[in-house]
Amino acid sequence: MILFAFVLAYSYLCTMLSIVFIILGAVLVLWGADRLTDGATALAHRMNVPQIVIGLTVVAMGTSMPEFFVSLMSAIKGTSDMAVGNIIGSNVFNTLMIVGVTAIVAPMTISKSTVRKDIPFAVAAAVALTVMCLDGKISRLDAGLLFIGFLLFMYYTLRMAKAGRLEQQEVVKLEDMNPWKAVGLIVLGLVCLVGGSHVFVDGATTVARSLGVSDAVIGLTIVACGTSLPELATSVVAAKKGRSAIAIGNVIGSNVFNVLMILGATGLVLPMQLHGITTVDLSVMMGGIILLWLFCYTKFKVARWEGVVLTLIFIGYMTWLVVNS
Repeated sequence: MILFAFVLAYSYLCTMLSIVFIILGAVLVLWGADRLTDGATALAHRMNVPQIVIGLTVVAMGTSMPEFFVSLMSAIKGTSDMAVGNIIGSNVFNTLMIVGVTAIVAPMTISKSTVRKDIPFAVAAAVALTVMCLDGKISRLDAGLLFIGFLLFMYYTLRMAKAGRLEQQEVVKLEDMNPWKAVGLIVLGLVCLVGGSHVFVDGATTVARSLGVSDAVIGLTIVACGTSLPELATSVVAAKKGRSAIAIGNVIGSNVFNVLMILGATGLVLPMQLHGITTVDLSVMMGGIILLWLFCYTKFKVARWEGVVLTLIFIGYMTWLVVNS
């Protein structure tokens, strides 16, 4: 009886500690997102680089680091479903939840070049991943093709920026910031984002495993949402500050980076076999980005009601996953 009480108390203590980690991780992520947005915007302003480019590259790649480390380690440890589920779930979260919530907080104005040139990259990445997953695996050849696609995306983005073809959609008056201070804010923000995300995911995964949830569902839900907290925080903070270009660029760049770079690099290191990823998961990922693309064509903005639609679809998908888990 005493032993049973001890085990129960220990289990309760571990659960409470995990909840503390979840809260601590969320706080670090929010604070880090604020620092990262300020530093990236100041650097873009000082270098006369369009904000959309900063969102598509530095911010998107930086906030995708949690997904990269989680997916790579998951594949190495033999849990491929969690590795791929993390990416699919993160892209669903990015497209539906992040854009949805951000648009509800502050309707997002989208530039024509983003709608016509950048979002199609994210759509193509989603389609490519869906096709590659149909045979139940991601081979080294598949991964190599994804990584080549990532290199092409980066080349295109930087070339457009250099040629001055990307629109400077938003003109924001900013005070000049010392470049070292701006870089320091970016680094500090990224450290808090990555560290906070890992603390959050560790706590959330511990709670989920205690409930007997499968690796695929954990990857699609807890891990995906946790590692996407940086994108959510960064996009909401950027939108509230009137910097929609960074907000939408962060989402698009993260989606492309997640599929092409993360799964490309992970698959090159270790080919992945898929078991728990379903056509429903792939369809929601692909359908979400296509729906966002269509919304962006309506007056080149994502209105509040469209944000509500995207958010409700995400909630519905999460509910379906939990019910069928």
